[in-house]
Amino acid sequence: MGTAALSEARLGRMHDVMAGHVERGDVPGIVTAVSRRGEVHVDAIGMKAVGGGDPMRRDTIFRIASMTKPITAAATMILVEECKLRLDEPVDRWLPELADRKVLRRFDGSLDDTVPANRPISVRDLLTMRMGFGLVWEPSGDYPVQVAMDEAGIAPGPNPPALAPDDLMACFGRLPLMHQPGERWLYHSSFDVLGVLIARADGQRFEDFLAERIFAPLGMKDTAFSVPEAKRGRLAACYQADPGTGGLMSCEEGRFAVVPSGSTGLFSTADDYLAFGRMMLSGGRHGARRILARPSVEVMTTDQITPAQKAASPFFPGFWDNRGWGFGVSMITRRDGIAAVPGRYGWDGGYGTSWGSDPNENVVAVLMVQRLYDPIVADIDADFWTLAYQAIAD
Repeated sequence: MGTAALSEARLGRMHDVMAGHVERGDVPGIVTAVSRRGEVHVDAIGMKAVGGGDPMRRDTIFRIASMTKPITAAATMILVEECKLRLDEPVDRWLPELADRKVLRRFDGSLDDTVPANRPISVRDLLTMRMGFGLVWEPSGDYPVQVAMDEAGIAPGPNPPALAPDDLMACFGRLPLMHQPGERWLYHSSFDVLGVLIARADGQRFEDFLAERIFAPLGMKDTAFSVPEAKRGRLAACYQADPGTGGLMSCEEGRFAVVPSGSTGLFSTADDYLAFGRMMLSGGRHGARRILARPSVEVMTTDQITPAQKAASPFFPGFWDNRGWGFGVSMITRRDGIAAVPGRYGWDGGYGTSWGSDPNENVVAVLMVQRLYDPIVADIDADFWTLAYQAIAD
């Protein structure tokens, strides 16, 4: 008889700690999923809504926000494998709005104080978020480029821009880049652009490409940019901290569909995303079917950001201390904790969701909650990953 891959007693510890977060009112409910060597453990705790009577279930649907990005990166690599895109090819022929870019002379400068871009933006720049445009870590929000992003409706956030693809690209085309292409890592915006690139390069809508080439082959039957009426009863309610009371307040009432975006906006379930994570862990294979070539997965999950670029690219405090960025995923680069296993890759969503695949421990894990990211969500996430690793049986 084979050795168990996961410890039943230690999975019980995971349940108890996660249930504690629910009992304290941090979130109304949680779904966790851990897979190792063919064993799959899924746990649904609490309710889908505050004060509700409908419990969290294994098939509850969640907004996964930026966990859309790894799927978009995989879709891009499918087209790279088919030679419809090339990593170091300028995107100008597919995205003429990004041709002949101007670049701000100063990050906080006037929008017309620019210099010409040193070179075109490439597919690689988009995948590694080095296109020269993205999230600005300036809390005042009054840099001219920040104001222009807000006014255009393309400011980074957990919800996608409410713009059709051509209108989205027109907005990007009107604004200067913040940095030279390839110079620095700037979060988020390049994946909005990637969704449009995929659609134009393949000749079909982005959402249809994902459905045909990734979701259907992986059996991700509940993953899409909308929740049909027949499934709306399965959608978890979404919350954020009430600044006045510290309790929970609704943050997305009534949203069942979004404009498809490569950066954010997908709805999914724990099992659906587990299927994607297991495909990545298997080097691009799902059962007898290959979704991606193994070398594609390997380059996606290899750190592409240089030390100099990390030093010049602020993100969350301490983010770069033990992490890198590949194509659409972050990876652990230094062991400094139980769950910080070098080689583990994945990404999180702004509403509290998280995914990681670890080739060394043969673990895939998914956390699903619906609370806009804040320190309490950070604690839930940290506890989840600690508990996932302590549950390894050998």
